[in-house]
Amino acid sequence: MERTCARAVAIGLPAIAFTEHADYTTWTILDSGPEADDDLTALATPQGQFTPPELDVDGYLECLQRCRDRFPDLIIRSGVELGEPHWHGAAVAALLGTGRFDLVLGSLHCLSAGQQRVGISKLYSERPPADVVREYLAEIPSLIEASDAFSVLAHIDYPLRDWPAEAGQYQLDGFQEEFRHALRVLARSGRALEINTEGPLLPHIARWWREEGGMAVTFGSDAHEPDTLARQFHDAAAMAESCGFRPSSSPCDPWPKR
Repeated sequence: MERTCARAVAIGLPAIAFTEHADYTTWTILDSGPEADDDLTALATPQGQFTPPELDVDGYLECLQRCRDRFPDLIIRSGVELGEPHWHGAAVAALLGTGRFDLVLGSLHCLSAGQQRVGISKLYSERPPADVVREYLAEIPSLIEASDAFSVLAHIDYPLRDWPAEAGQYQLDGFQEEFRHALRVLARSGRALEINTEGPLLPHIARWWREEGGMAVTFGSDAHEPDTLARQFHDAAAMAESCGFRPSSSPCDPWPKR
C-alpha cells in the first residue's frame, strides 16, 4: 500500500482509493490450464473450491493510516469492493455497519451452476462463451436490485477479460441488448459505473451508459501492483469526456454527465 501511494505521488495523482476485496462466496475455480489463477489454486481445496479469506478490517485501516501519515499531501480514501453482495446481505451489512469505508463498490466474479458458484474462467471451459457473457449480464440487474450496499458498479465487462482465445475475437455489439439492460437498471438505481482500465477500454459501453441514463462514472485501474496504478487513465478520461461526462470539481468525486 505504501509503495502504491509513493507511485501515486510520483505520477502526480491528487487522490487514491484502496478498495480492498471483501468476498464471501465459496466458488469453484479453474485449477489447470493456461487460464488458471495459480494464486487462487494454491488456496483451493483438492476439489477446486476456493473460499476467500476474511478481510482484516483493522489491519487494513491501520495500514491506511500509516500511509496518510507518510503522504500527507495525498488524499487517501478507504474503500471496499463487495463480491456478490446480493448473496451475502447479512455479512455485508455487518461489515458496512462499522462505517469505516469512504467508497463501496459492488462486483460479480462468479455465477451459479447448480448447487455451486463457479468462476468465470471455469465456466468458459464448460459452456459456449457467448452464453457465459449473457448469463453474467443477466445476473447484474439482480445484483443491483437486491443490494443497495454499494454506490459504484465495478467492471461490468469483467467476463470479457477471460474470453477464450480459441473462440476468436468477441463481438461486443452482439451483447449490446444485454449490456444496455444492465446499464439501464443501474441508471435507475442512481448509482455510478466504474470505467475499469485493466483490460482494453470499451467506449461502446461508456456510450451506452450515457444513452441509458447513466449520470456518473468513476475510474479504477484494478492495480494490484504499484506499477499498474492509473494505467490508461488519460485515455479513459478522454473516452469519458467524448461520451458526455465531465471532470468533477473534486478529485474524489465521480465524473457527472454534462
